[in-house]
Formats: sequence, structure tokens, C-alpha cells
Amino acid sequence: MKEYDVVVIGSGPGGYICAIRCAQLGMKVAIIEKYKTLGGTCLNVGCIPSKAWLDSSEKYHELTHTFKDHGIKATGVSFDFGVMRDRVKKVVSDVSGGVAFLMKKNKIDVHYGLGSFKDANTVMIKGEKETTEIKGKKIVIATGSKPSTLPGVAIDKERIITSTEALVMKEQPKKLVVIGGGVIGLELASVYRRLGSEVSVVEFADSIIATMDAELGKTLHKILKKEGVEFFLGHGVTEVKSNGKTVTVKAKDKKSDNVITLEGDYCLVAVGRRPYTEGLNLEAAGVKLDDRGRVETNAHLQTNVSHIYALGDVVKGAMLAHKAEEEGVLVAEYMAGQKPHIDYNLIPGVVYTWPEVASVGQTEEQLKAAGRDYKTGSFPFKASGRARASNESEGFIKVLADKKTDEVLGVHMIGPRAADMIGEAVLAMEYRASAEDIARTSHAHPTYSESLKEAALAATENRALNA
Repeated sequence: MKEYDVVVIGSGPGGYICAIRCAQLGMKVAIIEKYKTLGGTCLNVGCIPSKAWLDSSEKYHELTHTFKDHGIKATGVSFDFGVMRDRVKKVVSDVSGGVAFLMKKNKIDVHYGLGSFKDANTVMIKGEKETTEIKGKKIVIATGSKPSTLPGVAIDKERIITSTEALVMKEQPKKLVVIGGGVIGLELASVYRRLGSEVSVVEFADSIIATMDAELGKTLHKILKKEGVEFFLGHGVTEVKSNGKTVTVKAKDKKSDNVITLEGDYCLVAVGRRPYTEGLNLEAAGVKLDDRGRVETNAHLQTNVSHIYALGDVVKGAMLAHKAEEEGVLVAEYMAGQKPHIDYNLIPGVVYTWPEVASVGQTEEQLKAAGRDYKTGSFPFKASGRARASNESEGFIKVLADKKTDEVLGVHMIGPRAADMIGEAVLAMEYRASAEDIARTSHAHPTYSESLKEAALAATENRALNA
């Protein structure tokens, strides 16, 4: 039986990054993956394929809708759904191959099969043909999450689907009903609406992307509605029924109790994700779960069994790939005797619609609820020369800062390249920058990022220069 310093169960962003950092720190490492490809949900049926679909659909949408504003004429434009799907598959394959290369480069043993605890130090690996066992002085649970569903809604993976199936569909939906106005639902709604599908979104909350700053949700709602996405906010789904080649969705208005009926050829259930611990046999190791099915951990991501750790979607906190990566590094370094730290307030959130939405830190709603004295500065992209030149003038950047100290407390943006620009805000907040610090930092002209400088100026004695 092989013995390792560290055994990592799960090869998603948290798991494989943890394995690499452990190897860099001189540990002998094994990683276990249930499926035949490395990378977990993010790489195979999440972040990477969804971004590939978003990019292809946006290119088609630009060619058919906005290129004419640039004087570019195109007639008889069409797309091949199968070619798009095959490109996405190749992107996934290439990136997964990259992770396999990193495992080999860092001398990490990869074991394919379902990993489960035999005891607190032994992991059984059930492969296609045989079951093997390995031992680990330390073990890391990084098994990620699975799509959630609603009570009474049965996912058949044919007409009533999750994001996993929505990313590998054999045909373009004519009419897609999306249950859930969060990140996953809206990104996939955007993909298929851009390609010409009729799309309806049903959301129980009174706003979309409800966990982000309210102003972002209102603006994105307005933009997507203008692009033809139909919304039913404040509606609770009461029934989802497959009728062969069609699906019927019924939902009740929370305010009036009126029931609406929507029909489509597919229904995407995108109501969040749940920790995936099935098959781990945690009882054999003595590892405890909390009341929401997550693995219980302390501040160092140790479980109640001190040499067993857990990270990523399987523990509390935002289910984000980059959050899992940071936790993977933290676990590896803590096991090596270092003193790593994560400020969870500075984990950014991004919605990859177009325009993109990005956020870090506290929202206005959170600051108000906490009774914090704050000031705000906002700058619209319609006042940005670069955004105007690129015909991308929808949206804004908002900076929230402490009223007395001027420390930046939150940055929220919706607009072109927001996903990339949010990194500057995270970096500034990591060093506890003031709004004035950002405002006095030279930004190249003309760029989208100048808008962050202008928003910071607006938060500093209301002195934006271009609005």
C-alpha cells in the first residue's frame, strides 16, 4: 500500500492547486479524481465551458447586432451549433490536459476512481476494474459541489436539466425556461438568448443577482430585458412537468398569488449548488458535517479530525473557484507550518454576462444594515471615452468608502471588462487603500480602468473630472 504525506480527494481548482502547493513545499502528494478528466466542476462543466459558450455567443451577437454601428456590414450570417459545441469541448480538453501536465511536472501521483474513507488515514479508490487503497499522513477533502434542485422538481437530464446538461446540449433550445436569477442562470440565459432562443427567467427573489449590490441587479435586469430576456421576479415555482418534447413550468406570484404557466422545449434549473460528499464514507473517518451538509472546519480549514482538512465548495462560504484556490494554498502552507491568511471579504464575485458584473467588499445594503457611515462615488461608462469609442457605454463603477477614514469598503461595477478590472480594486483593498489613493494613481488614457479612478474621485469630495 502506497503512503503519502498528503492525499487530496478531488481535482477541482481547490484540490489540484492544494496538491501543487504541497508538492512545491516538499511533500509527497497523491490526488484522487472520480472522473476520467482532471479539473473538477469548474473546468469540465462550469467556469471554463460556460465562458467558452459566452464568448462564442457574444461574437455572433456582435456580428448580427452591433457591428453595423461600426460600419461593418454582414448578410446571410448563420452559426453552426455543433461546431460551437465542439469548440467548447476542445477548450475543456486542452485545459484539462494542462492540469494533467501540472500533476506530472510536480511529481503528483494521480489516482482515478471514487475515493472514500476506510478509516481516518486510509482512502479506498474504487476504479473501473479494481479497488485499491492508499494512506495519507494528512488528507484533504476537495470534492466540490453538485447542482441543487427544488422540492418536487425532478431533474431528468433530458428536458428538465441543470447547468451540466445545458453546457453540452445537442441542439439549440427554441424556448428555454430558466429557474433562478443568479450567476449560473443568467450566464446561460445570455448564451442562448444571444443565439436567438426565447428565454424566460423565473426568480423567487424580487431582484436578480440578489446577493450583490442592489444597483448592479437593477442595471443588469434592465439591460437583459432590453435584449429580450423575459423576467418573472417574485415568483415561486410550484410545478415543473416534462411532456415529452416540451416542458411546462408553473409559478405563483408572491404578492398576488396569481399563477403563470410557461412552456418551453427545455427547463434549466439553476437554483444554486450543494456540497458533494456522497460516497466519501465520512463516518469511517469520524468527520462531521454541519446542518447544511457542509464539512465542518475551523479557521485553518481543519475538520474535527485534526489531520483531515476540507476546502472549496464542500465547506462554508461562497462557491467560487478562486476562493477554493486560495483555500488550497492556505491548507498546504498551514500543513507546512506557515501562517497563511485569507480575507474572505476580499474574494471578488463576477457575473460573465455582457456587460460583465463584478463586485468586492461590502454592498451598500450591508453597510446600511451595519450602521456604518460611508460615502459613495459613482462614474457611468457613458462618460468614458474608451467605452464610447468601443460602443460599450452601458453600466457604471461605484466606490464605497468610510466617511471618516476614506478607506475603500466596497467596489461594484457593471460594464465592459469588469471581470478584469475588479482585480485592481481587490489589490487596493488588500492594502487598505483610501479612495484618494486610487484617485491619485495615474491610469492610462483612454482605458476602461480610468472609470475606477473617476469613481474614486467622485467618492473623494465629489470631484470626478469627466462627469
